[in-house]
Amino acid sequence: MTDPPPVPAPGATPVPAPVPTSTSASLPAPVSASLPASVSPPVPAPVSVPIRVLLADDEHLIRGALAALLGLEDDLMVVAEAASGPEALAMARAHRPDVAVLDLQMPGADGVSVATSLRTVLPECRCMIVTSHGRPGHLKRALSAGVKGFVPKTVSAQRLAEIIRTVRAGGRYVDPELAADAISAGDSPLTAREVEVLELAADGAPIAEIAERASLSQGTVRNYLSSAASKLGAENRHTAVRLARERGWV
Repeated sequence: MTDPPPVPAPGATPVPAPVPTSTSASLPAPVSASLPASVSPPVPAPVSVPIRVLLADDEHLIRGALAALLGLEDDLMVVAEAASGPEALAMARAHRPDVAVLDLQMPGADGVSVATSLRTVLPECRCMIVTSHGRPGHLKRALSAGVKGFVPKTVSAQRLAEIIRTVRAGGRYVDPELAADAISAGDSPLTAREVEVLELAADGAPIAEIAERASLSQGTVRNYLSSAASKLGAENRHTAVRLARERGWV
């Protein structure tokens, strides 16, 4: 038998029994234990890489103004400028832009010719044509060369920046009015050589000069001009040039 607990004397204050303690229970819980299991450390946001742009235009004032305006966009960076077709090709090879914004009419080689060459030497570069002479024939030729954008020079710099982004992302933009004109104009009956000779004849150059510039004989030049005039229903080469221009075929 066990002895009964002692009875305190009358008037004495009872002494409480000791409470067992645990060292681990007295420590605060780790901070990580209070976080939900789904919470993970923050991941840094990816750094945005600017779109590298080449500008090619033989009008220095327009090219410089455009470069300054596009430079105000955080995600665009003009890496090179050119004033001719051959220079545009050289700058593209040297700087490897993401998007080449090309004037349609440039010395040495026009914008479509440059785009055609870039399709081979720099296939990752997407090309756009910006022009003040946006005729249907030019548009069709540009699209055949793989150009992804075709816009008039009347477009605002802000809108041009948006189109550059669209083209860089793999999209395509064609000015709606130019597209409608191209559909209504139909296909050109002229061959590439006839177009070339008509373009050389546009400023009234004599047959001998056209032949020299085209590396053809004078007889061959006359044959091409006669053939082009016949297809266009023109009485002479001057009328043939005018009609071909009106229809956007040169």
